[in-house]
Amino acid sequence: MTTIKELPEEDFFTSGHTACPGCGGAMVVRETLKVLGKNTVVYMPASCLLIFSDMYPLNAFRVPSLHVLFETSAICASGIKRALKRLGKDDVTVVAFAGDGGTADIGMQALSGAAERNEDILYICYDNEAYMNTGIQRSGTTPFGAWTTTTPLGPDPEGHGKLEPKKDVPRIMMAHDVPYVATASLGFPADFLRKLEKAKAKKGFRYLHVLAPCPVGWRADSDKTVDLAKLAVETGIFALLEFEDGVLTISREPRFMPVRDYLKLQGRFKHLTEEQIASIERSVKAKWERDRALAKALGPKPARGASA
Repeated sequence: MTTIKELPEEDFFTSGHTACPGCGGAMVVRETLKVLGKNTVVYMPASCLLIFSDMYPLNAFRVPSLHVLFETSAICASGIKRALKRLGKDDVTVVAFAGDGGTADIGMQALSGAAERNEDILYICYDNEAYMNTGIQRSGTTPFGAWTTTTPLGPDPEGHGKLEPKKDVPRIMMAHDVPYVATASLGFPADFLRKLEKAKAKKGFRYLHVLAPCPVGWRADSDKTVDLAKLAVETGIFALLEFEDGVLTISREPRFMPVRDYLKLQGRFKHLTEEQIASIERSVKAKWERDRALAKALGPKPARGASA
């Protein structure tokens, strides 16, 4: 595996783009292209990434990049890959970068279809947990209790942040039984790089779900992006998992630090009551019980004849 120190100095996603300071999405793209290299084609839908990286006449990519519509990431990437195969260029990696809105909500039908057909693409969701580009509206992956402009604060029953839990997109993708599904966090770059290299080497449909904090939408300091990504894992809020050829493993057991340590750094959670924070703690523990049970059921099986 390539270590962080061994990453190439050459960037295929260059400086000078217009992302906000501390943008997690920009970090995800830059690290990914260092691993995938120049023999790559990028597709992206309407998103923050499109706006800050590829608005005519400026482009931060040093590999071919395309964009069409919000809901078409998986199908357009699939078409690009099929066209390249027709041209005898099957060695080119086609990667779709999409935010959580373009993945968990608007793009879910195309994503599910591409997974069901086992299209030979790499799909990366950089999850900043809301529609940040269009004004911080809630998405399916916005967590319970979070403030957004469409889950505002106020006296009425609908005015206390998001009332629903975060959609578990990686588990949805595992249900498609594709070759590779993994979660990653900017707070653990070595794990992220390892999963990128594995995804690059495999054939068929590969899905990576990467937690990418957004300082603007999360109401957090711009220098806390990596800290937040790390705390999300260490509190157990965001699980690092890997599903490969039907086998599920937990990449890292968290330290289960208090969720308060994570929430207090973000203005989007400042309104939470003690009861709500306790409820989040309970939901984190319940999800981990489920994830461990699933990993046990889908984990590596002992070799025939081995002792139990």
